[in-house]
Amino acid sequence: MLDIILILAAIGVIIFIIVAAMQPSEFSVTRTGIIAAPASAVFDHVNDLQKWEAWSPWAKLDPDARNSFEGPASGTGAIMRWAGNNKVGQGSMTIIESDADKFIRFKLEFLKPFAATNTAEFSFNSGNDQTTVTWTMRGKSDFKGKAIGLLMNCEKMAGGQFEKGLANLKSVAEAAG
Repeated sequence: MLDIILILAAIGVIIFIIVAAMQPSEFSVTRTGIIAAPASAVFDHVNDLQKWEAWSPWAKLDPDARNSFEGPASGTGAIMRWAGNNKVGQGSMTIIESDADKFIRFKLEFLKPFAATNTAEFSFNSGNDQTTVTWTMRGKSDFKGKAIGLLMNCEKMAGGQFEKGLANLKSVAEAAG
């Protein structure tokens, strides 16, 4: 009987490894929100990394996280480094492209709880006294990431944080005016 259990467990592990290996090698998470404010007002809250504290969903997960800033106050070259609890981890984000009131691209470097380098983008489309903000993160999935993706719905988890962040950004931008 023990032999059968061990054989079935081995087959289960092999199937898991095969299924994980067949998962896509890249991922993308996107969420969109509509904010009743001009693109210039919304853009400023994303382009100035020191303003993220007011709306970032991760700031609420660890109010004691340590943030530091380097480079210019905003725009291309601005850097924010963070270190916090296991919910926010440790890493940095650098603005690598900033087109006023239209688009911002970030390089995200996660150190803890896992090492990864991803790209995040915000696009801002204005019209009818409102701005549609689209937040996207893209990256590559190694085998470990693929296996974790089978056990947890990472798209839903990251997407949920994006939804919270966009709702917070809406509140902050609309209150500012």
